[in-house]
Amino acid sequence: MIFTIQAQREVTLLRKLFLILISNQEKEPLGKADPYNHLTDEELVAKIVANNDTLLFGVLYDRYIKRVYNKCYGFAKSNDEAEDLTQDVFLMLFIKLASFSGKSKFSTWLYSFTYNFCVNYVNRDKQRKMSDKSVPVEDNEYRFVEEVSDDSIYEMKSKKLEQALRLISPEDKSILLLKYQDGASIKELMQVMELGESAIKMRLKRAKAKLVEAYNNLA
Repeated sequence: MIFTIQAQREVTLLRKLFLILISNQEKEPLGKADPYNHLTDEELVAKIVANNDTLLFGVLYDRYIKRVYNKCYGFAKSNDEAEDLTQDVFLMLFIKLASFSGKSKFSTWLYSFTYNFCVNYVNRDKQRKMSDKSVPVEDNEYRFVEEVSDDSIYEMKSKKLEQALRLISPEDKSILLLKYQDGASIKELMQVMELGESAIKMRLKRAKAKLVEAYNNLA
């Protein structure tokens, strides 16, 4: 047990050191144009992968750190936990970046990658309050449910919607966020989730129904 705790501490330290290196690499002076600004995300990723370039990964990190943190925060119970999740996402991203195939926008792929990481994190820790509060509903109950319109989702009050999102499973939450917050199309969802069109539409239908139920059950 002592070895396990020590090993975990060493891994955490290595993660932090890696991300400190990425975030603290030499930046251009204020007022000077970003020399990589002309590169699209996809071009930047290709260059990073080609040379395993940590300097360019730092540029990618700067572009997305705030957005990834905000997405991790939606699955976390504190700022510190969200920061740890964000660090872990970027560490794993550096390792897995070569798996980006370019079939979707990089941002869509990254957000899906982030949500998947957070879903796995939540599911690994069954003691977490977030997991405990998930609504235990059988998917069969939603097989013949009436379709929830997109307008119904957009009309939900933000504060209450945020609460409802915490009550559904992290898997349902992630696909809804990809679709309605990040603007992923059905085609992009098919690509990043590696599922067929009918499977994506069914998952969205069930997730929307669960969200509406959780929303309506709130005071």
